[in-house]
Amino acid sequence: MFDRDLPPEQLIPFARALDGESAVDDLWVVEDLGWTGGISAAATALAVTSRLRVGIGITPAPLRNPMLLAMELANLARVHPGRLAAGIGHGVQDWMRQVGAAAPSPLALLEETITSVRALLRGETVTLDGKSVRLEGVSLVHPPTEPPPVLAGVKGPRSLALSGRVAQGTIVPEGVGPAQVPEILAQIGGDAEHELVVFTYLHTGAGAAEATADMVAGQAEFLGIRPDEVVMAAGTPAEAAAQVKAFWAAGAHTVALRPLGADPLRHVHAILSAM
Repeated sequence: MFDRDLPPEQLIPFARALDGESAVDDLWVVEDLGWTGGISAAATALAVTSRLRVGIGITPAPLRNPMLLAMELANLARVHPGRLAAGIGHGVQDWMRQVGAAAPSPLALLEETITSVRALLRGETVTLDGKSVRLEGVSLVHPPTEPPPVLAGVKGPRSLALSGRVAQGTIVPEGVGPAQVPEILAQIGGDAEHELVVFTYLHTGAGAAEATADMVAGQAEFLGIRPDEVVMAAGTPAEAAAQVKAFWAAGAHTVALRPLGADPLRHVHAILSAM
């Protein structure tokens, strides 16, 4: 993952470096309020790479009209077929309130957004008079031949169950540990093709606790857990690699590492050397 605190112009060399590393399959970009836009970041990463799947983690449904979102995703999927994964989530509710976009029913909005976006990407004409989404006979002129998978970025039990019903995959946030994966999979339900993507912080070498303290504290508050319960791939390269392997063993399909600090490739290369 390209961390949100890095200058956006560094995404280009970061993406190119990862594209040349055959052990890396995905590059995930972020959309957080005030930091950067996920669609433009994904477009940039796709344009300067030829191999990587680029994941958007995640677009907040309250900020994105589903028709416009489908148009943007379809454009990327046509230009870069088979290389896009589209994450959609509730958005951080405090942030949504800051910009006047808080939804009366976040669950309904997310379900209706994912359902309509997927239908539009399949080339269907959509009419929906829902609790939060209203579309009247709209369709894409240029639907993608290969629709990108749409994943839900969620964390609560009801949202995980929603993801299992309507999305093609689920993204769970940084801080979740391998021990929680089986329960998360049970809450999702879904079919065998449903992809579980786990985001996790990455920091190799000494000083991980000091370097990640502020980030971990904020994420612990977001998850409603203690800071010492926030799981991350940290320590020696072998210790960090063992954490990734533990996620896979627990049932995660994709582990997206979020390297922290000003030199993210150092951490990436270190953990890859131990995989």
